[in-house]
Amino acid sequence: MTPRTHREVRLAARPQGPVTDDLFEIVEVPVPEPGPGQVLVRNTVMGVAAVMRTLMDETSVVPMPSYEIGEPLHGAAVGEVVAAPGTDLQPGDLVEHRLGWREYAVMDADQAHRLDPGLLPDPAACLSQGPTAWMGVVRGAEVRPGDTVFITGAAGGVGSLAGQIARLRGAARIIGSTGSREKADRLIKEFGYDAVVIRGGGPMEEQLRAAAPEGIDAVFDNVGGEQLQAALALANRGARIAIVGALAGQLSGDAKATTVEIDTLALLSHSITLRGVALYEHLDLIPEWNQRFGEGLREGTLTFPHARLQGIQQAPRALRELTEGRHLGAVLVEL
Repeated sequence: MTPRTHREVRLAARPQGPVTDDLFEIVEVPVPEPGPGQVLVRNTVMGVAAVMRTLMDETSVVPMPSYEIGEPLHGAAVGEVVAAPGTDLQPGDLVEHRLGWREYAVMDADQAHRLDPGLLPDPAACLSQGPTAWMGVVRGAEVRPGDTVFITGAAGGVGSLAGQIARLRGAARIIGSTGSREKADRLIKEFGYDAVVIRGGGPMEEQLRAAAPEGIDAVFDNVGGEQLQAALALANRGARIAIVGALAGQLSGDAKATTVEIDTLALLSHSITLRGVALYEHLDLIPEWNQRFGEGLREGTLTFPHARLQGIQQAPRALRELTEGRHLGAVLVEL
């Protein structure tokens, strides 16, 4: 039986720096009723991502609507259809949509994407950031057999999959960056990285030069700033550099943190490609990724690193801990 009320998480204030729990408010509200052509979904799991910190600001360069004070946040979620009058969906169908941060959601039918329950061993894997990782490795950095690859932000939801994908593409040496020795050790032991440089562990260019004495052929950059600068300094002739994220600025709220000086003559003379790639321009890759991801999870050639927190009341904590770098892999909240 559907309850009369449910909980949702609203933005209480704009951040002035890092994410803190007092920026959120958890309220109890009536469960919405679907009209004709709409779907009521009971959310079962939602994901949090670094871009959500950016969307908490009043304005941003991200092509997504910012969160509004006093309104629920939004983001990727998976849930079960409760009611769908006048639509092709049926109660019990598993769907993915963009109205997370609440226990129940109502939306137009075209906003709910029906999932094949047999596609992935765990439906929560639909919330992986694998499509971004796949896009960055395959179309952005164009990783090739024999490449030495550098992946910044390697312990995040994107980076922890990008390293695995680069290996599947035939990369010979994979180097990551992260913020702690503990994560560095796990990336090497559990996720196939050959070496890891540590933010704050000494000059980044020196660390990277020691890890890649023969230079770098492909770069998957999630971070920007000093790490991208170091990658540019070690880029080999014909290197492909994909800008996939800007975590240095997204997590601090300071866009200047991603600023990098670029020697355009060096790019030209070494035939280096530097390109920004965003998933909303490569949505055709999502079905391809889901197929590969399902096969990889079943065969054991891919894993889904993630942490799960229990209960919607943990959603603010989940985003805060994600931005603080507390977890390795994706961060999910079971509702």
